[in-house]
Amino acid sequence: MTEAKTIGVGLISVGWMGKAHTRAYRSLPIVYPELGIAPRLVQAADVAPAGRGFAVDVLGYESAVADYREVIANPEVDVVSICAPNYLHKEIGVAAAEAGKPFWIEKPVGRGGAETEEVEAAADAAGVVTCIGFNYRWAPAVERARQLVSDGSLGRITNIRGRFFGGFSSNPDDPLTWRFLRKTSGSGVLGDLMGHLVDLIHYVVGPISSITAATGLYLSERPALPGSPDEGKLLPVENEDYATLLVRLGESAVGAGAIGSLEASRIAVGPRSEYGFEIFGTEGSVRWDFERMNELEIALTRTGANRGYIRAVADDYFPGFSRFQPSAGTGMGFDDLKVIEAARFLVGVAGGEQSSSNIHDAVASARVLDAAEKSAESGQWVDLPLVPGTTANTRKEA
Repeated sequence: MTEAKTIGVGLISVGWMGKAHTRAYRSLPIVYPELGIAPRLVQAADVAPAGRGFAVDVLGYESAVADYREVIANPEVDVVSICAPNYLHKEIGVAAAEAGKPFWIEKPVGRGGAETEEVEAAADAAGVVTCIGFNYRWAPAVERARQLVSDGSLGRITNIRGRFFGGFSSNPDDPLTWRFLRKTSGSGVLGDLMGHLVDLIHYVVGPISSITAATGLYLSERPALPGSPDEGKLLPVENEDYATLLVRLGESAVGAGAIGSLEASRIAVGPRSEYGFEIFGTEGSVRWDFERMNELEIALTRTGANRGYIRAVADDYFPGFSRFQPSAGTGMGFDDLKVIEAARFLVGVAGGEQSSSNIHDAVASARVLDAAEKSAESGQWVDLPLVPGTTANTRKEA
């Protein structure tokens, strides 16, 4: 048996997402044994002593430090997972690139397009492999939808609808955290949820070429954090709760010429993780919702007794599913999508195909979000140039 290639992992921020990255690294040799890749959990960084202790005692990192710069400078760290809050992403991403360290970074990569492009420039200059936490694209049902779009099963794509509705910020009594402030988060639901949805459309159907948008802020005040100097006060929320976009897909897209609507809300009462899309073509349509991640609704006939949607439950016909489960009905979960993401990232790092989402995908999504804010202010359509180097679903002749 060939000896596994060991890749030293450094983690920055031991929060919920940092734990998810770690679980993915630990699961990779089990799910993808043929890759011959053995992630080694070398060092984690977290400003909180409890986080550092958890990293060593529970997650299994060999050491933990308070300063992320020590992780990046550690010669035994080959790749870096960046799971810190949004306002630190650009600083850490640039530092990792300048140190020549490939990195897996959560979205949004920056507080807007300008910061994201700074990380892109640093990564391009260093020639490092990058991976972005656009995990929803790796659901086997989403991959199956992309296949149906790409192979022409749906005919010419005419229109799309996307909806990322979550209720995680629907309680007005929840305190004002960094996510609600422009300085620490940038945009609100645009960067948090709409960025994922834009990436899904880019990946499954193709690049968005122009948009017009509207945004709204409805829970405009929240209590100050307990223990803060402003405890007991209501403080202003600085970014949007809801956003809606009308979009057109460019000529390079597999779905060239399609139009559609995309919505995102962080304050919806009812939906929990209603993240999904509908894609309509001249010969058929598909629709998917993360709340039913292991299902894809498919309609491929307009006449006869079988008109309408058929519910296809993920099985070995869905790309990648059989690595995780033996048969339909035994579903995959969120953590499995992170394992796929980790595998694609480390295969690229090890010299194989670079098939993960990349920093150019992050720039493409960020530019759409910037255009949405610009359009929401002006009421005008905004055109978007094609971003080179993405993994968007483009026509071969484009």
